[in-house]
Amino acid sequence: MLNKRKRFSGKQTAVAAAGLLVAAASLGLWSGTRAAASYETAPVRRGSIEATVTAIGTLQPMSSVEVGAQVSGQVLKLHVQAGDVVKKGQLLAEIDASVLQATVDAGRAQQTELQAQLAEQRAQHRLSAQQHERQQQLHKGDATRLEDVQTAQANLAMASARIAQLHARIVQTRSSLKADAARLGYTRIYAPMSGTVIGIDAKEGQTLNATYQTPTLIRIADLSSMTVWTMVSEADIRSVKTGQAAYFTTLAGDRRRWTGQVRQVLPAPPVAATGQVSGQPAASKVVQYTVLFDVDNQDAELLPQMTAQVSFITASARNVVVAPLSALQPVAQKPQLYTARVLGSDNTVHVREVRAGVHDRLAVQVVAGLGEGEQLITGDAVADTGKKRFQW
Repeated sequence: MLNKRKRFSGKQTAVAAAGLLVAAASLGLWSGTRAAASYETAPVRRGSIEATVTAIGTLQPMSSVEVGAQVSGQVLKLHVQAGDVVKKGQLLAEIDASVLQATVDAGRAQQTELQAQLAEQRAQHRLSAQQHERQQQLHKGDATRLEDVQTAQANLAMASARIAQLHARIVQTRSSLKADAARLGYTRIYAPMSGTVIGIDAKEGQTLNATYQTPTLIRIADLSSMTVWTMVSEADIRSVKTGQAAYFTTLAGDRRRWTGQVRQVLPAPPVAATGQVSGQPAASKVVQYTVLFDVDNQDAELLPQMTAQVSFITASARNVVVAPLSALQPVAQKPQLYTARVLGSDNTVHVREVRAGVHDRLAVQVVAGLGEGEQLITGDAVADTGKKRFQW
């Protein structure tokens, strides 16, 4: 009887244990895995940060000139080609000068004729003066008529007037000759500056008409210094100031960076002849302002009309505490104030108030509230420990 009761007691124990397991499962006290809270974090580090305004610009020579023809005629000779380096005063082109040369020769001949007439008139003036003096002497002795005295006086006055007239005609002819000689000189076109020939807009044998406007023959530029003409949106223009550092890259793909300083911010957007903002459609409300800065180009790597991807440095900080912007929450109405969640060494979360300085699109300078090396919570995650255990 005793052994039978012991076996029954064992069965009761097994049944009771199974019942407890079923009850625990129904109550959710048993879990196959444990859900432990974890976080995505990023460290507070030390580094440098820049706040920039980005824009697109176009490279233009800092100094350039369009050499035109001031006289009409046929282009006889071009002495340069595109890409040639020229010096100031170098002969660039020649225009047919036959007509202007004939005009200058005629003017010189006329001037010579007038000089001869002047010499003749001066001789006549001397004769008239002598006759007038003789008549004056005779009149004192009542040896001549008053009429003859008056005639001699009139002849002297007319001789003087004719000399004055010839002087005026000579001055006029000399001025005309000077103008004709200048136009003749314009048939030989010289470089007004040293630089590189970046374009030739005429051909040998072409006839130029300079009556209404000056036709352009050759374009020269000094490529040793370039100016970046940058279009900055009205939303960013107040952040760009004269003297600010700027840099740009080109589309060449070599990642080279050219640096400079803002020379000028033009006070008004460019306006086309139609009255609309240049480069903008009539219905567009986007206004862009021109910002200029210069860059050295002694190695001739930059060429006119290249596209520049420009960044203006509006603020910068070196060797400061930097935090990722994604880990900070801005405080309303306080642009430089944020809140951040900091993960402690014991896996506890602390909320901090952070005062910020310079920031870009990804990071921000920490002025106060965080220390280097602290872990900022950037996001929440659920980690599976993989352990199974009984939970009450």
